[in-house]
Amino acid sequence: MTTWNTFPHQVTDASKIGMGLTGFGVFFLFFGMILFFDKALLAIGNILFVAGLSFVIGLERTFKFFFQRHKFKATSFFLGGVLVVLIGWPIIGVVLEIYGFFLLFRGFFPVAVGFIRRLPVLGSILNLPGISGFVDKVGESNNMV
Repeated sequence: MTTWNTFPHQVTDASKIGMGLTGFGVFFLFFGMILFFDKALLAIGNILFVAGLSFVIGLERTFKFFFQRHKFKATSFFLGGVLVVLIGWPIIGVVLEIYGFFLLFRGFFPVAVGFIRRLPVLGSILNLPGISGFVDKVGESNNMV
């Protein structure tokens, strides 16, 4: 009897903890922005997000991802934004983080946009006239240099 394993590796306890930390980090970041850029919530969200990412993919792979030569600018903006939020300037820090995040993960955006376009409700929303052009630009991987 053959078993079909869709994941190349088993989900470890560290990965589960990392997914939880990342989820809480995203929640705190979102909640901090809703509450008029509350610097304490944003700082907690940043720390939880980066810690969760480290748990999910591992410490070594996290360092390899962030500190590649061609991602130096993106990493500088993202981690600099985290530092600026921790210092106490939340709006400037979040703007820097968002720009760095888009630069870091721009290679993943075409895959994400293609996946979302195949979903029933979200796909039809992304194909609306005003939104479609913007999503096409975000879906291109080389436009944010």
